[in-house]
Formats: sequence, structure tokens, C-alpha cells
Amino acid sequence: MMQLHDFEKAVLDGDISQVNDLIDRAEKDGDFDLLYEAAGLLVDYGYIGQADHIYETLISYMPEEAQLKIDRANTLMELGDEDDALLLLSEVTPDQEEYVQALLALADYYQMIGMAEAAIGKVKDALARVPHEPVIRFAYAELLLDAGRYLEAAKLYSELYNEGHTNIGGAMISLRLAETYCAGAAYEEAIPYYDELLKDVQLPDTLFGAAFAYYQSNQPEKAVHLLEELIGMDPDYFSAYMLAGQAQSQLSDDEKAYEYFEQGIKRAEFDKELRLSAGKSALKLGLPLEAEEHLQQAIALDPEYIDAIVTLASIYSEREENEKLLTLLTNLNEEQMDIPLLTAFKAYALEREEQYAHAYVSYSKAYAGMKDDPSFLDNYARFLLDEGKRNEAIEVVKTLVKLVQHEEWTAFLETLNDEEV
Repeated sequence: MMQLHDFEKAVLDGDISQVNDLIDRAEKDGDFDLLYEAAGLLVDYGYIGQADHIYETLISYMPEEAQLKIDRANTLMELGDEDDALLLLSEVTPDQEEYVQALLALADYYQMIGMAEAAIGKVKDALARVPHEPVIRFAYAELLLDAGRYLEAAKLYSELYNEGHTNIGGAMISLRLAETYCAGAAYEEAIPYYDELLKDVQLPDTLFGAAFAYYQSNQPEKAVHLLEELIGMDPDYFSAYMLAGQAQSQLSDDEKAYEYFEQGIKRAEFDKELRLSAGKSALKLGLPLEAEEHLQQAIALDPEYIDAIVTLASIYSEREENEKLLTLLTNLNEEQMDIPLLTAFKAYALEREEQYAHAYVSYSKAYAGMKDDPSFLDNYARFLLDEGKRNEAIEVVKTLVKLVQHEEWTAFLETLNDEEV
């Protein structure tokens, strides 16, 4: 007599022909119980087409069975036939016991196509029918989390946690709580749940999550301790080096921060963010050549990496390395050069190179976006006066003295007033 393990053996052997033969034999024998069990097995092993065929056959014999409609709807969705799947689910009526399952299947579909609120609505309807069912409350919390409704999700997870539910569907509730609080920037609330998790088992992702929560809660020492454990466990966990460096910076230990960034680069040579962080850290340590090299590498990895471009341009501008600065800026596209600060750097370099007409164009372009930068306004006003553009200079000076107290420029405006009198 044919049994379920015959199907399993054929599946494990990869013998599709044998699987199809077994399905045909079971259909001819009218062994509907075996067929139903086989369909579930085939779904588990990814034989969706064969499972769908079985469900279709069973429905032809038992057209009123709501469970079969739900099961087939799920296989049809897997096969990309959403229209027929939705039609089957619509045939499950509210008076049937399986209606809650149909609502959850619809929720899965709406979530899959990005209709988060529709999915939430279906699970909410299901929850109204079975308000104390942990699995459905968990599903509702999951959807709320995905939709960014962190407070509502945390409330549901907390209720489940306080009721003693530790694991639902393979998901640890304490981990969900920690992740939800972090997602909602409630880092201190996340820490106790991470601590609880780490008492039982230390996994890389959990260590990193806990370290991030401590870092965001201004407890960098604990963050570094956890990250050192993580790096010892998994030296290729690249994000750990970045966070460890940031935590050391938070501790004002720039030398140690730079070490972590460099360690990370050795492991992740093509990580532009590590390169940028290393460059900034090298600047703090008074290592301009190392800073320049890291920033150049970051830009080589991503020519549109604005943070690295601005940082490198500021170095060249401060050191008055006009040729390097102008070369860097010349290679930028039009959109990048719309950044006022970069245009200002270009103006300074052109002025130093005595290309005054071009400098004036860059100063004028940067002005609209730099009206709150006293240093730029001071440079621009002096440039305009040197170029004999007195009226324009006066307008820039007026903008400047509204921002900050500046004795020289205030006296300049008072002199103008005396001349007018």
C-alpha cells in the first residue's frame, strides 16, 4: 500500500517522474487523505506545481472545503497566479471556521505587493475574531513593525512577552522587542532585552545590535566591549569595525578609532564609508597625507560620494593646494557642483590663482546658499571690494553683520552712513 514516505523518497531522490506517478496512482485509488498529506510535503520541498495539481483535484471532489481553497490559493500565489488565488479566497465566507486563515492569506498577499495598510486591515479583522490568539497578535505586530508603527508593534510584542511567550514561529519575542525599540530610536528600552538574549547565546547580529543600542545611548565603553567580542568571534563582520571606531571617537580616543577603521579596511578594502571615516580620523590625528589617501580611495570607489568629496576639498582649500582642488572640482558633474560649499571652495582657489573673472562667477553662484556662513561672506565682501564692486560688497556686508557682531564691517557701514550724511 502506498504511503507518504514513498512520496518523500521520490522527492529526496529528485525523481519528478516518480512523484507524478505516485500522484496519479493516489488519484486513481481515491486516497484523498494521502493526497492531502502529500501536497503539504511537496510544498515543504518546493514542488509547488505538483502540490497545486493535487489541491485542484481535491477541490473538484470536495468543492465546499474551505481549507482546500486556502491551501490552493497559497500555491497559486507562489506560482504567480494571484487572480485565481484571490477568487478562491473570496469564496471562503465569514461564517466558516477557516475564514480567519483566509484573512491571513489575504494579508500575506497584500504585504507581498506592498499594500501594507491593506495587510494590516486584514490581520486586524482576523484579530477581532480571535483576539487572544498569540500567533495572530504576533502577525499583527510584525506588520506594524514593517510599516514603521513602532510604538504599536512594541506594545503587542510586550504583551506577548509578559504573557510568557518566548518564541512564536521561530522568532524570539525578546529579540523582536529589542529590534523594534531600536528601529523606533528607543535605544535604552532595547538594552535590557539585548542583555537578556546575550545571557543565553551570543550571536554576531545580537552582539552588534546590543553594541549599537549602547552606542546610541551614549555608553560607548559597553559598545566597544561587545564589539571586541564580536570581532573576536567573526573578524569579517565589517560593520563592527565602523561602529567600534565611532564608539572610540565618542570616547575621544581618536588614535584607537583610527586603528579600528584601518583594521576594517584591511577586511573590507572596498568599503567607502570606512575609508571616509579613516580619512576624517587621520585629520584629527594630524596625519594629512594618510587622510588624503583614504579620501581619494573613497572617491575612487564612488565618484559621487559627496561626503568624501567635500572633506577632501576642504583639506585642499585649507592648505591652499589650488591645483589639486580645481582638478578635483573639475571632475565633478553639474549636480555635484550645485553644492554651495564646493562652489565657494572653487571661488577661493580661483581668486588665489588670480583668475578673478572666474572667481566672481563662482562667488556669485555660491552666495545664495552661503548666506549663513560668516567666513564665506567675509571673503566674498573683501573680494568684491578688491574688484571695485562696492555696491555688491555693501549688500554682502549687511548680510554678514546681521549674522554676527563684526567690528570691522560694522565700522565700514557706519562710515558709509556718515558719508551719506
